[in-house]
Amino acid sequence: MTNATPSVEGSKDDEARLLKISSFEEADEEDYERIKNILSDSESEKRWRGKGYKSLSSFEDEEYWDAEDVSAGTGPIQYSIPDPDRNKAFWLIFSGEYTKAMSKDWHSGHFCCWQCDESLTGQRYVLRDEHPYCIKCYESVFANGCEECNKIIGIDSKDLSYKDKHWHEACFLCNRCRVSLVDKQFGSKVDKIYCGNCYDAQFASRCDGCGEIFRAGTKKMEYKTRQWHEKCFCCVVCKNPIGTKSFIPREQEIYCAACYEDKFATRCVKCNKIITSGGVTYKNEPWHRDCFTCSNCNNSLAGQRFTSRDDKPYCADCFGELFAKRCTACSKPITGIGGTRFISFEDRHWHNDCFICAGCKTSLVGRGFITDGEDIICPDCAKMKLM
Repeated sequence: MTNATPSVEGSKDDEARLLKISSFEEADEEDYERIKNILSDSESEKRWRGKGYKSLSSFEDEEYWDAEDVSAGTGPIQYSIPDPDRNKAFWLIFSGEYTKAMSKDWHSGHFCCWQCDESLTGQRYVLRDEHPYCIKCYESVFANGCEECNKIIGIDSKDLSYKDKHWHEACFLCNRCRVSLVDKQFGSKVDKIYCGNCYDAQFASRCDGCGEIFRAGTKKMEYKTRQWHEKCFCCVVCKNPIGTKSFIPREQEIYCAACYEDKFATRCVKCNKIITSGGVTYKNEPWHRDCFTCSNCNNSLAGQRFTSRDDKPYCADCFGELFAKRCTACSKPITGIGGTRFISFEDRHWHNDCFICAGCKTSLVGRGFITDGEDIICPDCAKMKLM
């Protein structure tokens, strides 16, 4: 914002003599003649004043009397060289009162507001895009409106802005408690601004661990819809902060991997160590594959046929050798593994396939038979033997 300064060349009785011509490129002989006539009018005045001097004119190389000799005043001629690239008229200021503004000289009354054309001489004005505006027009056209009071923020007021919104300094207040927010931290919600305390009390999220709010700049740990202060994000068992380490949630509680495994992980019934992979279940009990072995030979039973005795697993071979009845015919163990059927008579036992007539070798399963010492025979063979 600047004040236009009026200046005076000559005495108060001077009357400015004006000559309007176009740019020098378009000036013709008639234009130059008019200038010469105006300047030469002071010749007689020069004689009776008895003094004067000549100076080179800025028009070609001809000599003209200085304005001091040709004007009613005593000030020198005032003029400016026009820009040859602009085809605009200009006025030579020979004497009298004029205005200095924007590093230029203006006739009084010619330095006006770009919007309303009112004179700015002696007035405050504002430059915008190289054009001068009076205070009223500048505020009307360019000034921002205050979000709080809806009034114009004038050039004499401080304009505070946030997210393309503007406030007077005195209007920049917390929407809830009305305390000034100038030079203070604040938060915004739904186009409203709040001091730190009011924002926290009304909108800030709270820690799932301690229940306290998250202050501005506080680091948060988040999982799904829950959030914690960094120091509150701890294992429910060992109370150690989890930070960025892996964790396991269970029934709204957070466990570190070690505590979760210790408390909930499946353990092998043989070695009591945690089963992380490759487990085997037998009678609803978990085993490592390497731990699920025959109780006699220690060969792995995973994927093999087996049976048990006294709650101990045995492979088929060991179980047959140790506990199974033996077939009277073949002397091999009768294990019953895989649904194998067998025949028992008195204290003797046979595989189904071994329960045959000692004479004709016909299967006796489901038929009558006759004992013949250690042998069993069918009725037909028994008759033949008696004949």
